Amino acid sequence: MILIHDVRLIDPEAGTDKRGAVLVADGMIKEVLRNSEQVSGFARETGVETVDGGGLCLAPGIVDIGVKVCEPGERHKESFASAGRAAARGGVTTMVTRPDTDPVIDTPEMVRFQIERAEDDCIVRMLPMAALTKGRAGREMTEIGFLGDAGAVAFTDCDAVVSDTKVLSRAMTYAAGLGALVIGHPQEPVLSAGACMTSGQYASQLGLPAVSPLAERMGLERDLALVEATGVRWHADQITTQAALPALRRARETGLPVTAGTSVHHLTLNELDVADYRTFFKVKPPLRSEADRLALIGALVDGEIDLISSMHTPQDEESKRLPYEEAASGAVALETLLHAALQLVHAGYLNLPMLFAKLALNPARLLGLRCGRLSSGAPADLILFDPDRPYVLNRETLASKSKNTPYDLRRMQGRVVATWVRGRRVHGEGTS
Repeated sequence: MILIHDVRLIDPEAGTDKRGAVLVADGMIKEVLRNSEQVSGFARETGVETVDGGGLCLAPGIVDIGVKVCEPGERHKESFASAGRAAARGGVTTMVTRPDTDPVIDTPEMVRFQIERAEDDCIVRMLPMAALTKGRAGREMTEIGFLGDAGAVAFTDCDAVVSDTKVLSRAMTYAAGLGALVIGHPQEPVLSAGACMTSGQYASQLGLPAVSPLAERMGLERDLALVEATGVRWHADQITTQAALPALRRARETGLPVTAGTSVHHLTLNELDVADYRTFFKVKPPLRSEADRLALIGALVDGEIDLISSMHTPQDEESKRLPYEEAASGAVALETLLHAALQLVHAGYLNLPMLFAKLALNPARLLGLRCGRLSSGAPADLILFDPDRPYVLNRETLASKSKNTPYDLRRMQGRVVATWVRGRRVHGEGTS
């Protein structure tokens, strides 16, 4: 048994931030202790390992939906081993991986390959998503039932939007019959093709091809109409514009089985960060205006946006050291997700329990997982962190194989001190 004591317990389910301790046994949370006499009693028992939290915060580990691990096909960009180390250092205890690999994860054999690779090499939990259509080509749906039996927890074509509405409707209908979760990327594919900035004065000044925020709204409206028609459980991977929020709000008010997420980059950065064509800030969808960023934070606080994800997308130097329009999209963020998201706490938008509802509890609920909670009987996937510790991020020190972070040399506040998965420490002092 392990007793982690003298900590601030960040409980997203109860919405509390109180002093106490957690007793871990057999990979599960055995008991949450708030009475000092109970803590002292357990600390004196033989066979109990004690961890002094030093007054830091103990929270459930992050469940990150939308992580790209580049196995198979591009292992030089990210492997399960390197992604697992980055996740542990960033407080992510469950990675939900995307199927946009090379080749695509669109068969039961490929799903099992990923699960077996992760079991061998990854120190955190991994749950795979599978493609909604074969090859993410948008022409023929995958064998959703067999993929689910193999271990796929959701179905998505990621940023390869299915433009054939009939194909998408059939796939949604089939998924609804199986109770499967479909994850969409709200974007009108013709309008957004080739764009790398959000339309406006700044994109014009830089002379870069841009897309209107209305492309996100149009894509969202179409997908929500199909959700209404099919009844499928549906999640928007990234809502990034103010223009899309009214449609999302209407869907919720009418009781559609819809949830939504956004990326930490769209909550903490805006289009001005591109500055002089800095390609590490090129993500998909492109960074938005400051008005959009603030609207997203408001939607997050109001509960219209359910969760925050890293949208971790490793790209090697050769893919990024190109003219902005030609450079690959994406940024690594497993290791920086929590540290960047803490900016919302320090700015006064969220408190810590609210933040961990978006990072841990809500993603776990979406996937029907028991983690994401600080309660007896929950898995002992825990992180100990200092929300106030300052540091300057140096991308060369990141555990990811690829170093394409937009936060390089930025002053950050907050640091993960230790991470446990199934009650075993995978990051921090004493890690085996």
